Amino acid sequence: MGALTSSHHKRDAEFQSSSPSGSRYANGHPHISKKLKSSSWYSTLMAPKESSVSRLSRYPQVTPIFREIHAPCRVLKGFTAKSKRLDSSRSENIRQKRNIFGNWMGNFFRTWYKSVKKAVAGSRKLVKFEKEDVTDVDDAQTVNDDNAASEDSGVEEISMVEDEREDINKSGELQDIISKFRRLDQETEENISFQPSTSARVVSQPRDRKTLDTLSLNQPDDSDVDASLPYHMKLLNESAEKHDISLRRLRYEIKLQEQKKASYKQLHPAKKEEDAVIEPFRPLTEDEKEMVANAFSNSSRRKVLVTHENSNITVTGEVLQCLRPGAWLNDEVINVYLELLKERENKEPEKFLKCHFFNTFFYKKLVSGNFGYDYKSVRRWTTQRKLGYSLLECDKIFIPVHKETHWCLAVINKKEEKFQYLDSLGGVDKQVMGALAKYIVDEVKDKNGEDIDVSSWKQEYVKDLPKQENGFDCGVFMIKYADFYSRGVDLCFKQEHMPYFRLRTAKEILRLRAD
Repeated sequence: MGALTSSHHKRDAEFQSSSPSGSRYANGHPHISKKLKSSSWYSTLMAPKESSVSRLSRYPQVTPIFREIHAPCRVLKGFTAKSKRLDSSRSENIRQKRNIFGNWMGNFFRTWYKSVKKAVAGSRKLVKFEKEDVTDVDDAQTVNDDNAASEDSGVEEISMVEDEREDINKSGELQDIISKFRRLDQETEENISFQPSTSARVVSQPRDRKTLDTLSLNQPDDSDVDASLPYHMKLLNESAEKHDISLRRLRYEIKLQEQKKASYKQLHPAKKEEDAVIEPFRPLTEDEKEMVANAFSNSSRRKVLVTHENSNITVTGEVLQCLRPGAWLNDEVINVYLELLKERENKEPEKFLKCHFFNTFFYKKLVSGNFGYDYKSVRRWTTQRKLGYSLLECDKIFIPVHKETHWCLAVINKKEEKFQYLDSLGGVDKQVMGALAKYIVDEVKDKNGEDIDVSSWKQEYVKDLPKQENGFDCGVFMIKYADFYSRGVDLCFKQEHMPYFRLRTAKEILRLRAD
């Protein structure tokens, strides 16, 4: 309680020491007898509030206040549920009126917009000009002037349409719009009447021949190979070649194949018709006929006519007698002639296929085993050292087949992957085909160590071949089959050529050279 008493006296002393000339007393307010609390916060809280006018009067008015003084929002009192319903009903009425007015205005503007759009579209359709290259030879200058005038009028009309659209947006009078657009349509029709006809693509007849030549579509072009094509077709072909990628690729492939063909022709020159067809039937000269006649004479029977060193075959006059008409060919004549065919190929490899010719003893040796087949007996016949080349590199392999009193020819055609059997009497022998199929498989296995499958190879018994018409020319047919096949030509001889072939074979053996 003492602390409170002391503080009370202290506040009284502070109050008494304060100046009595305050702002309240300066304004002429009466003296208040009640003592105020001397505490600063208490006096501030309990002091009566001055009005805004009295507070503003203390400050001199130096500058005007430009910012508007905002008054506090007025709070409506007595806002009951009834007033809420009235306000909501009033708002609903206003909303309905607005919707009605908005729908009406929307329908009005929509109808007005459609009519304006239709009118503008029709006008633009009439104003639009198609640009086509139409030449009037009679009066080209007049056409150009008309075109320029039509283009200018078209621009003016389009600008008029835009101006009319602005007027429509301002005035909104539909009748004026229709009348103005009718006037615009009339002006457009008048302008179109000056346009050249684009629907009928007709060019007037030029007056002079020189102009006609310049307009011709069949102008000659020295650069084109085919001058018979019309000019517009040439232009079409050129444009197609420029833009068609697949056509350019195809032309490139054709050019590439032509280059390959040209290179192949350089490596393998084509046989002349004279060499391929006429050469096998070239007649003997008189000297050659005399030489053959002397060899067939009885005085030459015991003479050694020629000896083939590579095969070590000696041909006497008696051996050569088998080539006389009506005789059967013997092994010596057949074997030496096949050797000559091989030598012919070695001398001129570009004219003949790469072939190998077995002698008449090969097939007998091949099928001499206990089971009708013995590869080991002929295994060393085709070594690289003995032949000088690989048997498997040959396109065709010829095997003479002798059947007691008849000669046939078997062919291993590696180039076409087939086995062929040629019998001048049209015979068939499946045993020969089976033996040759086994042989080529064993040969590849023995020489290259590879296993090949020949089950897909064709076995062909040649039917379309020259047939013999007697019982003694089978040997001549057989060696001529080999001769023509090694040339790569068809079997184009007949029975009537046999006497000539006998004399020709004798001549070739005597000279040790096959032609």
